[in-house]
Amino acid sequence: MIKTRKSIAKKFKVTGTGKVMRRTPGKRHFLRNKSVKQKRRMSQDKECPPGLAKIVKIGCPNKF
Repeated sequence: MIKTRKSIAKKFKVTGTGKVMRRTPGKRHFLRNKSVKQKRRMSQDKECPPGLAKIVKIGCPNKF
């Protein structure tokens, strides 16, 4: 049995169609310096590039 990398499992999620989603960095502090448009876009999850998605799929076999 392959163990799940818990650090990967906490940071990424998988959609119903199989896309790997990640959080957008930069929304924890220094928020008054950023525009509303920037903060709004950061609140949405982004799709991972194919190379990173492959690593995530190896590290989390139970999610796929």
